[in-house]
Amino acid sequence: MKKSLAILAAVLSFNAFANETLVVGATPVPHAEILEFVKPVLAKEGVDLQIKVFTDFIQPNQQLALKNIDANYYQYRPFLDDYNKTRHTDLVPVVGVHIEPFGAYSTRIKNISELKDGATVSIPNDPVNTGRALVLLDEAGLIKLKDPSNTLSTPRDIAENPKHLKIRELEGALLARSVSQVDLAFVFANYALEAGIDTNSALIVEKGKSLYVEYLVARPDNINDPRIQKLAKALNSDEVRQFILTRYKGQIAPGF
Repeated sequence: MKKSLAILAAVLSFNAFANETLVVGATPVPHAEILEFVKPVLAKEGVDLQIKVFTDFIQPNQQLALKNIDANYYQYRPFLDDYNKTRHTDLVPVVGVHIEPFGAYSTRIKNISELKDGATVSIPNDPVNTGRALVLLDEAGLIKLKDPSNTLSTPRDIAENPKHLKIRELEGALLARSVSQVDLAFVFANYALEAGIDTNSALIVEKGKSLYVEYLVARPDNINDPRIQKLAKALNSDEVRQFILTRYKGQIAPGF
């Protein structure tokens, strides 16, 4: 009888250990790839890291808020802050992991000075990144904004448009596909990498701003969960720093 109870206790202990899952939402590249890299590390610590891949910028936050996933990793603070404000959620950043360059690409011109009058430029359609793209266009001298420092500018805030650029707002996931269809397309580095676009070929680029560090994000009720903290520690390790530097060869940079 004692032997049976001991075996049962061992089985229950093993199952509890084996079932310590952590479900994290991420976009494919580089977020899911970085999570795959740390998966064996988490496994050694008793955490079964399950990665749920999303191809848009809304579902990972929505699913986290609904508690269908435990955390996500795909966004920077301005986007998170705007999401919390507009969706009345209280998702919280845990640790920053990497920084992605945000750039404009073209298959029709080799230099931004070649952009013709009436050219079509595709930019993200979400409030935070619309302004981010417009600020870069202003800095490149292609347009003039009413307030060049306002990262929440919209096309209505364009004060001067000397080249009569046609601004086309698209969902983030569609921007990489638009590169061959417009004269200039702003593309997030994760989608550029996924599409095989060399981020070093951007005609306009914003690099290394700490404001745009990509974060592991959780909820107030689970931010101190040991599983979340183990993942946070793994993502901020020297091994991950080296993986980012080696794997992406400067196309993204460590943010910690």
